Amino acid sequence: MNTIFRKSMLSVAGLAFAGGVFAGPIAAHAATPAMDAKPVAVVQTSAPKPQGDQSHITLNGEQTANAKAIIAATKKAGLPERAAVISIATSLQESKLDNLGHLGDANDHDSLGLFQQRPSSGWGTPEQITNPEYSTTAFLKGLRQVDGWQDMPLTDAAQTVQVSAYPDAYAQWEQQATDLVTQHWNS
Repeated sequence: MNTIFRKSMLSVAGLAFAGGVFAGPIAAHAATPAMDAKPVAVVQTSAPKPQGDQSHITLNGEQTANAKAIIAATKKAGLPERAAVISIATSLQESKLDNLGHLGDANDHDSLGLFQQRPSSGWGTPEQITNPEYSTTAFLKGLRQVDGWQDMPLTDAAQTVQVSAYPDAYAQWEQQATDLVTQHWNS
């Protein structure tokens, strides 16, 4: 009896995992991200305190330019600073804010760009995914589809969009992402 129950649970877990792997990102059904919806009013709530130990890297000029591109795309989409913080923290985890092309054998499947998005999962073409504005807009489209993203822990919001094998890893970048948004949001 215990063996049957265990096999049933493993089957359910396997189906859930396979569904996530093959379904791709939340935004996979769209060829290009559409950002038509404009918020009627933006209410800025206080950002949650960063979770856990925080990481920090020194950014070069290209990485800083990519952070600024993420902020610009977030503003263009009409989203608040919190969306930029989540986006930058996600990019810090996925690529350290480097716009990565194909890495050969070191590549994680066919992941590319700032967010390590996959063409095979419907994020866009390699050219689109390696365009910082496009990739940020695609990420933000997925984020908008997450109910309550504004108030949930950063790592939960990022994980819901990214479907990473390391769901808690995004949290370590929240402070640096917050600092970058604070520094560059009004510049």
